[in-house]
Amino acid sequence: MHDRSDKYRAFFAQLICAAARATDPRLEQAFRKVRREPFAGPGPWSITLGGHPYVVTPDDDPAFLYQNTLLALDPARGINIGMPGAHAHWLSGCGVKEGETVLQIGAGTGYYTAILAELAGPGGCVYAYEVDERLAALARENLKDIANVELRARSGVASDLPDVDVIYVCAGAAQPAPEWLGALRPGGRLVFPLAPAGVLGGMLMITRPQQGTAWPAKFLSRAQFIGCAGLQDGEAGRRLAEAFAKGWEGVQSLRRGEAPDETCWFAGDGWWLSTASASAPDVSIPPHADITRA
Repeated sequence: MHDRSDKYRAFFAQLICAAARATDPRLEQAFRKVRREPFAGPGPWSITLGGHPYVVTPDDDPAFLYQNTLLALDPARGINIGMPGAHAHWLSGCGVKEGETVLQIGAGTGYYTAILAELAGPGGCVYAYEVDERLAALARENLKDIANVELRARSGVASDLPDVDVIYVCAGAAQPAPEWLGALRPGGRLVFPLAPAGVLGGMLMITRPQQGTAWPAKFLSRAQFIGCAGLQDGEAGRRLAEAFAKGWEGVQSLRRGEAPDETCWFAGDGWWLSTASASAPDVSIPPHADITRA
């Protein structure tokens, strides 16, 4: 069975990284190395393409795990291991380097935590936060042998976050938490779904500049996630849905500490997204058109 899993995983890694147009071979290596079986739990499994009913696999053949689908962790609540092709694209966009420190919000059972740990390498570190007690317990068991991961069973919206190079968020929010922005080192990247619960939003990447109030920002793709506790806002969600309906590709910066001007695409409480560029160079992200519900 392990031989079959290895064969499926090698093809799966190559396929999703090609679809994501990933240029870093380490990303394919990470998907090739990390087995999905421990994180999925015993089969049969419930899978879906997103926005459709779950379908139960006929048995526990690992072939069913190595597809570009959502894999249910809690079907009743719609909690899944997210779409691999979408995550491959987002991870390619934020470009985790060897030796970097990563903060993950919403670890689930730890599958993408393990991928991040491979990308950060033995000289790096991944702090993984998971607020759901059952999922956190499973993640702790699944990740116990990965030396550069520290699992924290609590909310990742907190004032005592470590200083990091990358923050990778796997729960939808109506705004970037100020705590996340404060935890980023200069040059650090925050990738999070600007997508409150029930809203098809977008995966936004924000880069902290060396100085100034204009932070380079761009959407990597559309995205929809379960909601991040503490960062939901029904009115903001309604306005975001309207903003996305008018387009989203032109966003180039996040502004703080200044009043919105005519370049404003969306304004939140004390922050806004602008179609004007920031002073720092933009980050080139290859185009992608994958299914991005996670």
